[in-house]
Amino acid sequence: MSSIHEQAMNYVYQQVLQRLMSYFTRAERIALQLLIQRLIVAAGGIERIGEFKVMVAHGGGKDSSYTLAFLRAAQLSIAGRSPATFSLRVATLRHPGVTARVMHNIHRSYSALFVYDDPRVELLMVDNKHVRPFNHRLPMSELNRDLNRRNLLMSGHLTAGDGRATFCNGCYLSMADFYERSSAWDKGVDALVSGDSPREQKQYMTWLLRATEKPERAGRALEFDEAVKACHDLSQDYSRELYGEALVEPEGPAISRSSRTSAPMLVSVYDLVGRDLEERWPLLTEFLGFQFDDLAFHFSESDCANPLLMAHMRGLQAQYVRGLSYEAGIGEYLQLAETLMRRKRMPARLVEHAMAAYDSSEKVLDRRALASAYAQEAFGLSEAQLTCLLFAPFVNRGNGLEPFLRSCHPGMLVALPDLHKALAGQVVPEQIWQWLNEVSGLTPALLGDLYTKAQVDFSGVNSLIARVRASDPDKHRIDIVNPDNGEVFKEVLSGR
Repeated sequence: MSSIHEQAMNYVYQQVLQRLMSYFTRAERIALQLLIQRLIVAAGGIERIGEFKVMVAHGGGKDSSYTLAFLRAAQLSIAGRSPATFSLRVATLRHPGVTARVMHNIHRSYSALFVYDDPRVELLMVDNKHVRPFNHRLPMSELNRDLNRRNLLMSGHLTAGDGRATFCNGCYLSMADFYERSSAWDKGVDALVSGDSPREQKQYMTWLLRATEKPERAGRALEFDEAVKACHDLSQDYSRELYGEALVEPEGPAISRSSRTSAPMLVSVYDLVGRDLEERWPLLTEFLGFQFDDLAFHFSESDCANPLLMAHMRGLQAQYVRGLSYEAGIGEYLQLAETLMRRKRMPARLVEHAMAAYDSSEKVLDRRALASAYAQEAFGLSEAQLTCLLFAPFVNRGNGLEPFLRSCHPGMLVALPDLHKALAGQVVPEQIWQWLNEVSGLTPALLGDLYTKAQVDFSGVNSLIARVRASDPDKHRIDIVNPDNGEVFKEVLSGR
């Protein structure tokens, strides 16, 4: 780089910093100085800051967008007063919750922060366990999409569409692999920056130890390598419960061991990052170009569970399984969502905006169409296939098959004996297998496997799926009681 070009780029970086700082409150400016000091100490002094590399995960939501802006301000501030500054790695995990709109949110924030051409910044994404340069135009790989689809179907059928098991467990368990791969890639990093609270971190570790049945470790904090290994083992065991020993989940490329001799340290910024969304609003929307995803109810970090799709599933369950209306199920979910958003102290206008998306029959139909389109795009699943898993008709040797047919496919009741024969592995006409595939989205092998399995009993501990769900650290679970019959509804609303 010529000296003239370097001077020009430094001028651009300082302009970015000045504009970024103009959105910070006085408290945020003080917090920024504390962050700078924290990073300098972690690096071993200002003279070593140029050799220090930190990583932050970017999920595309409002919280990680803000955390990235905060780190970028620290990086550019140090560069303006010292010969060198720390290097920054930003990594994104591709999963169904990271939609095209989320990818464009990330792209706009990168453009606003001028990181694309800065050699001190690495932009990565992990897709199907492969680390690649970030590219907001690149769709999720078909292998990743197919794996997510299979996992959703198998866990959904085994649990009759339980929200956490169906939508979250697989993605949740993949996070450890993501952090290990993205932090070890190339020459590795020295530190991981986290905006999670100490309470959230403790909840995650408690969940991990309970799920792996290793409570003896609960009295001490796990090291990074220990936590990663425990999550990896848990993920493999979870996959075995879904598929048996014929693991469907790919191992992925070997994880390179970096030249750094120790695991990355954790640098928490939770105490420095403000939580008032009203104060963040101009920075997020005006500077970073952040747009809330229509799929996310406004309260969710871009997570593996999609609130719109979970609301859609509640509507389908009400309509087809419980004999109510689709709108009744949506109303139940909205009650949960509003309670959660107010508990999280979301601005009243955001709560009202989220609720307004469903405030008429026409809007409910529009949202249903949007959810169906997302399910097709992200998982390749139709509404009929989602409805099928809510009945869990194939487990317990097809005990629920007849009720499913009576409710959704009465014309197939005459073929009930042939359907049982097919699921039991006997020879049947090809049309039977074709219908089973179309209605479920599952292959003959997986259908036959479900036929021999029992539905997960969440009151027990024999199933890993039940243990993972029971130990779930997600604090966004709300119970409400149906005043008509006293039934308790439990729902998980994903988000951070």
